[in-house]
Amino acid sequence: MNNKILKITTTAIFIIIFVVFYKALQDTNIYTPKKKSNNEIPLFSANLFYSNKQINSSELFKLDKFYLLNIWSSWCVPCRTEHPLLMDLTKNKKIEIIGLNYKDKKNNAENFLNELGNPYQEIIFDKEGINAIEWGAFGVPESFLINNGIVIKKYIGPLNKELVEEIRLLIK
Repeated sequence: MNNKILKITTTAIFIIIFVVFYKALQDTNIYTPKKKSNNEIPLFSANLFYSNKQINSSELFKLDKFYLLNIWSSWCVPCRTEHPLLMDLTKNKKIEIIGLNYKDKKNNAENFLNELGNPYQEIIFDKEGINAIEWGAFGVPESFLINNGIVIKKYIGPLNKELVEEIRLLIK
């Protein structure tokens, strides 16, 4: 009799554990981005870095203009490497560079910009990383060349001299 009760209890415990794990797997907390078609920029709202003003993507990216959205963080070593190239690219008046500060502490990001300079016309503060996911970013740094609300080129990893030259040729 004791042996039968033990088997039933053990089976019931395993069934309960299975149901709990199954339910947990079905209810995910992982954020998944909305699908983008035709490489259009995602529609989003975000806070600006310095003013903390909420802005949406249609206000930030105007038509008939080239933009380079650069996703960066102060803790990212390759971001530090590409930064002088971004500073040089700001001299080109045909393009605006928008920064997306990814999963960073605001104080660290400000120190980074104070030390190396600020190449960005605007900076989106993405403390949780949600906006970067909407863009389809895998990590930092990543950059997106945008014209007329369309992503025309995506650069994964740090920009180098050859890629910056490619950007200059594309925006002519």
